[in-house]
Amino acid sequence: MLLEMTVKGLTIDPLTSTPVVILKDAEGKNAVPIWIGLMEASAIATELEKIQLSRPMTHDLMRNILESLDAKVVKIVVNDLRDNTFYALIHIMVGSQEIVIDSRPSDAIALALRTSSPILVDKKVVTKSRKIDLMKKEEGLSEEESKKRWAEILEKLSPDDFGKYKM
Repeated sequence: MLLEMTVKGLTIDPLTSTPVVILKDAEGKNAVPIWIGLMEASAIATELEKIQLSRPMTHDLMRNILESLDAKVVKIVVNDLRDNTFYALIHIMVGSQEIVIDSRPSDAIALALRTSSPILVDKKVVTKSRKIDLMKKEEGLSEEESKKRWAEILEKLSPDDFGKYKM
């Protein structure tokens, strides 16, 4: 089962200082945090903020190539989570043929934002992401306390928190 989600923003993991993109469903019942690289976070933030650059960046170039070839991104699907690594697929229509391309979720999300394509997450990924080894054990905290603390951080995120991540 696939859940449609939107990018609710970017934040920084308070322990590792790594960018995290937060996906949430429309009802706000499910959230998926995906740790991403700084360059990918920059690409996502640029599109979220609708910042116009003088030259096309990589994901803009990808969109422009697809448009020039009369191809359309139908959807992206975050389809798996294995060994703390997320996987995604980009579904592209070229004429009447659908092509599915393996991708990092961060690149797929950056492209989906630029093409106004749906972002779907497999329900099994939502379930697995709740069990991910999110935090290194902090000194004096059990694994369960660490997980609880991270869950509290995610639940307390507000739209103002996302503005703290400046590119």
